[in-house]
Amino acid sequence: MSLREFLVKQLIDVIQWTETADDILAYRYPMQDMEIQNGGQLTVRESQVALFVNEGRIADVFTPGLYTLNTRNLPLLTDLMNWDKGFESPFKSDVYFLSTRLRMNQKWGTATPITIRDKEFGAVRLRGYGIYSYRIADPKSFYTNVSGTRDTYYVSDLEGQLRNTIVAKMTDVFAPSEVAFIDMAANQAKLAEKIAVEMNPVFAGFGLELTQFVVENLSLPDELQKVLDQRIGASMVGDLGRYTQFQVAQALPVAAANPGGAAGVGVGLGAGMTMAQTMMGAMKAPPNAAAPAAAVAGESKFCIECGQSTPTRAKFCPKCGNSQL
Repeated sequence: MSLREFLVKQLIDVIQWTETADDILAYRYPMQDMEIQNGGQLTVRESQVALFVNEGRIADVFTPGLYTLNTRNLPLLTDLMNWDKGFESPFKSDVYFLSTRLRMNQKWGTATPITIRDKEFGAVRLRGYGIYSYRIADPKSFYTNVSGTRDTYYVSDLEGQLRNTIVAKMTDVFAPSEVAFIDMAANQAKLAEKIAVEMNPVFAGFGLELTQFVVENLSLPDELQKVLDQRIGASMVGDLGRYTQFQVAQALPVAAANPGGAAGVGVGLGAGMTMAQTMMGAMKAPPNAAAPAAAVAGESKFCIECGQSTPTRAKFCPKCGNSQL
């Protein structure tokens, strides 16, 4: 192999990147001991951006398309390198590809409950989880603040930072909130919007765009949930008298099906209590109430001769005149 052939093999005339995994955010094209051929081709695919970095400074940024690399398409790099318009020599530059497609179904959640002030229960500890989506929106900012000069930067490298920041912002959102915990389930969409508004500047600082934020669930720790369940149960009971009547009505079919069982005994006791209450009500009837039928029947008698109804105190029958003594 001649020296000329060896030198030609060290020149790059085509630069492109095909994502080999779903979780790569930034990738540095391998340039060690190699130079870019002037007039070479750069291919940037949809959902990608290419950055040319010279001596640690970002020069030119390429959006999706096919480019011929020369002084016209590399204006900033040309100025940094002090090239003239007739430059035709190979050149050195770091090339970074950034993936700008949506990163969906990213999960967030509270590793431990966070304490918030609730207008109804006072201080409560709250847990939550959900999903969010984002994309690289400012390649320069992302390279400068996040990925840097690493050969490969993964989604997982950023995941912990974003998740912990989301949880911290949740506390800021809930602090002034006037929505009670028991009403939060019906207001999860609004809470998600508020959290997203707080998170947008944070994501922008990383060169990212928060495209979606979803609160899937908000809950209390198990011990607090039990207390809440007891309180809800007490509120549902309400009027104890009506609740007891309801319980007795529900037990009647069971008692009818099991006349000899414990349920029958319970219903019998309930029926006895009902009869006692009825008798007590009758004893408390007003004096002018109608007299019993037996008392009314005792105020007259029948004549022993003709059978005519005769007042009890009458000595003679008003019809036949026979003595009633």
